[in-house]
Amino acid sequence: MTGTFETKLAELGVTLPDAPAPAANYVPYVVVGNLVHVSGQIAQGPDGFITGKLGADMDVEAGAAAARTCAIALLAQVKAACGGDLDRLVKVVKLGGFVNSTPDFTDQPKVINGASDLMAEALGDAGKHARAAVSAPSLPFGVAVEIDGIFQIK
Repeated sequence: MTGTFETKLAELGVTLPDAPAPAANYVPYVVVGNLVHVSGQIAQGPDGFITGKLGADMDVEAGAAAARTCAIALLAQVKAACGGDLDRLVKVVKLGGFVNSTPDFTDQPKVINGASDLMAEALGDAGKHARAAVSAPSLPFGVAVEIDGIFQIK
């Protein structure tokens, strides 16, 4: 049975994939009390990693689309942490966004909006969160965006 949040995601054209496996010696999430700390999720689409550098070879719209894929992966991890029931999610507490960008690029918040907007559209008030959006000179595998998050569950 699909829950309320997954139904809303489906209305937005989003189906959560299986939670991505970690790429190194760490776990994809840690549950402490009623909080799920999700490791950084990198931009990835059906054709593989979404690579590029904002301010050089990628525009803000493409960067926001990459951030949206990170949000989808974050929600997939939260679903896994909740034993497959995304409706156990109470609140997106905080997202930390890293944007692979040139030194003079200053629109990191607009890029990370791709993730924030999805959280708000799919989760309503539960998706409103605190956030950081910072520049990085490079990210793993040359991806354009990486986002981690903290989520409250029941």
